[in-house]
Amino acid sequence: MKRIAFFLLVCVAYSALTSAAQRKIAYEHRDNIFVADTDGTHQKKIATGALPEISPDGTRVAFNTDEDSKTRPGPERHIAIADLGTGKITILKEIPSDNCFGPVWSPDGSKLAFSIMGEKAWQLGLVNADGSGFRFVKNAELKSEAFGEPTWARDGKSIFCHDLDNIYQIDLDGKVLKKWELSKILTDASMNGGDRLSVSPDGTALLMDVDCGAEHERKNWDGPQPAIEKFNLASEKAVRVTGKNDFVWDPFWLTGNEFLCILQRENENDPSIYRMSLDGKNAKLLVKHARTPSVSGP
Repeated sequence: MKRIAFFLLVCVAYSALTSAAQRKIAYEHRDNIFVADTDGTHQKKIATGALPEISPDGTRVAFNTDEDSKTRPGPERHIAIADLGTGKITILKEIPSDNCFGPVWSPDGSKLAFSIMGEKAWQLGLVNADGSGFRFVKNAELKSEAFGEPTWARDGKSIFCHDLDNIYQIDLDGKVLKKWELSKILTDASMNGGDRLSVSPDGTALLMDVDCGAEHERKNWDGPQPAIEKFNLASEKAVRVTGKNDFVWDPFWLTGNEFLCILQRENENDPSIYRMSLDGKNAKLLVKHARTPSVSGP
């Protein structure tokens, strides 16, 4: 009996290690999309495009194409999915717009939320992963700036998003479930429409990009210093997790105590992807000259 119990324990431990080892990251590098192991090794180009997010099960990457429009000013962007097993790329053609970007996976991998230009305004779109069931998520209370960086709650029943003044939690019909004023959350920082939100594995906190004004200026840097704060949803308190001299942005939770991010050091011309602990220390370089990281798994 003891041998059987020990054998089962070993199997469970091995399964957990194998699952962790199979987790993958996706990211951008010079207008192309790559996947790699979570330590940055075994890099593989899978498509040309932007803003990739790898599916929770690690089998697909959603992204947007990015080409010059032949019919109007500005880019032409469509939501696409790359199957990592077959290499097949599917463009979701039933979406009624040629300007969509930033798809993000629901926790069960069945849906995508993304920003879409429709009816002459930016809106939030939802579509099933097979391309069916497209619909707008509308609410007159939400400004168009709220749809640049949506992210799913862990239960898959609601979405977090933000504009220049508030963070929102909305259901899939657009109803505002919760609203937090940024002026009450952030004391020495602000957010812009492109700042990212990322939900913790246990669903209790958000990592968020913030802009720190002229706190720490750099030569050849255009704009405010980017930093990352952790927002506790229950206490409604935010604390800065990155250093006062660090230029860090684009957080994506990796584990309960670590996240992926973009960091650009002084005198560097391009950002790179790092793995960082929640105390802002132990930054480990994963991929040079890359951006917009995401990771599979919970």
